Amino acid sequence: MTDTVLQSGRGSLSGQSILLTGFGPFPGVTVNASARLVAAAVEAARADYRDHSFFGAVLPTEWIAAPSSAVDLMTRIKPSLVLHFGVAQDCTGLRIETQATNTCRMATDACGSKPLSPGLVQAGADSLAVTLPIHQIARRLASRGIPASLSNDAGAYLCNAVLYCSLAFVRSASLPTRVGFIHIPTDLQRPALAFDTAVAGTLEIIAACLENHPPHPSNGQPPPVA
Repeated sequence: MTDTVLQSGRGSLSGQSILLTGFGPFPGVTVNASARLVAAAVEAARADYRDHSFFGAVLPTEWIAAPSSAVDLMTRIKPSLVLHFGVAQDCTGLRIETQATNTCRMATDACGSKPLSPGLVQAGADSLAVTLPIHQIARRLASRGIPASLSNDAGAYLCNAVLYCSLAFVRSASLPTRVGFIHIPTDLQRPALAFDTAVAGTLEIIAACLENHPPHPSNGQPPPVA
């Protein structure tokens, strides 16, 4: 299965390219809310930021195809900002991940396959910190009353795998690309985080990232979680 580009926006030559990704279905989640969120956020962002180009894609929920599709998209689009989105059963708001770990649990993906090994990248760093202005994002979301939190545990399933491999790719290529991951609830119809609020929150995250250009950690250690 290959990634499917949902929408793309054409901006000016001086603008930045921004990539948002969600996931397709996987065991236990027949409809993945992250795919719908990314499609709506890309459309809204295109209207708000006409000087930038926005791309949205749904990644296959597979151990091998998901990370490789993410890296392929980053190679082709050359985005300055990458925001990955995925669902988590225990999530009640926008959960901003601060790091990814070089590990995966032996759980089946959408094709019924399990990871080939307990690690994602042989001889890779134990953890890699995201390169987003996470504290600015958290403050911005809080000031607008959008439920959000910071997390240092992206899990050990496909969300963590895509984040880790994206960060590893950017690091190995010495790219200035900012990469992060946001978990959302499996159901965006709940009062705590309705769909429209999730879209608004995504636009606030984009705004914070475009306004801030944080340095990239060189030691692979996550920033402190407030």
